Amino acid sequence: MSEHILFEEKSGLGIITLNRPDVLNALSTSMCSILDNQLNAWENDKSINAVLIMGRGGKAFCAGGDVRAIVEQGYENNLLAPEFFSTEYKMNARIYHFTKPFIALLDGITMGGGVGISIHGSHRIITENTLFAMPESAIGLIPDVGGSYFLPRLPGALGLYLGLTGARLKGSDILYAGIGTAYMSAEKLPDLIEALIEEDITCHDDVDIIIARFTEDPGASSLDEFRDLIDAAFSENTVEDIFDHLSIIDHNWARETLAVLKKMSPISLKVITEQLFRGAKLDFDDCMKMEYRIVCAISSYDSDFYEGVRAILIDKDHAPSWMPPTLDQVTTDMVLAHFNIPAGGDLLL
Repeated sequence: MSEHILFEEKSGLGIITLNRPDVLNALSTSMCSILDNQLNAWENDKSINAVLIMGRGGKAFCAGGDVRAIVEQGYENNLLAPEFFSTEYKMNARIYHFTKPFIALLDGITMGGGVGISIHGSHRIITENTLFAMPESAIGLIPDVGGSYFLPRLPGALGLYLGLTGARLKGSDILYAGIGTAYMSAEKLPDLIEALIEEDITCHDDVDIIIARFTEDPGASSLDEFRDLIDAAFSENTVEDIFDHLSIIDHNWARETLAVLKKMSPISLKVITEQLFRGAKLDFDDCMKMEYRIVCAISSYDSDFYEGVRAILIDKDHAPSWMPPTLDQVTTDMVLAHFNIPAGGDLLL
């Protein structure tokens, strides 16, 4: 058992604690494997009525997966990437198919892999400390961990907007987008946990009733203010059309959004757009298989992923040199090559 992920059982509640606060509770391959095995055991344990997951350290629930380790291995014969992503995605699928209440306390930074271990559960509690994002386009990756499934199913064009820009959401915006299911102040979380332990839980409705006693109104959503602009721009069919649409809007939001997009990996922007268009028509398991194909492709050559992680997470110069450097140099063949079956075969769920 890893010291980086802890498990307790209290009066029918299985409690998971992510315990890597020094790296914002980032997920390793072993953590994903251990969590998957424990959820399987709890699914079949009649004494466990619900599961709760939280992060330790006060700053982050989970800031993502440990992609730095993958990049440091290099792209030639990279064995760590398929192992990590397949293990993580199987665990994500376990959460999606989990039949018992799964309660995630998103108190702090929740990005990438942290979204994957929460968004597919039944209850997602956010606080004033929650910071949500799928920022993968900034490192040459894709919004994975089931992003192909949940992002296209958000209201309007919010999914493509979040997937391409990596926009960071707080409080009311997270609820507005349908990512969080309830909001409460962080100081109430210990009392919520105690109530979940002390009271009988026989179904999801019992959890709803308990959570409702602690919920608060986070206020108006800023996303709502720009929703019409978001839906209009990000309902376009291509990334180029989105750029053109934003460029003719005389509004600070449009100018700022366009400036953000221009910093992202051009090939990632196009792969993500194709990913989410396809994901809207696929079931969850097929979305995970598609994502596995994409990340295996991305990690198999000297892609923007390696340059993006170097620039953002390793050297931290925030000056990646993307290849190709512009959207017009990204061909359809380049994009579609990321959707082929990997040499090692498809993901088996």
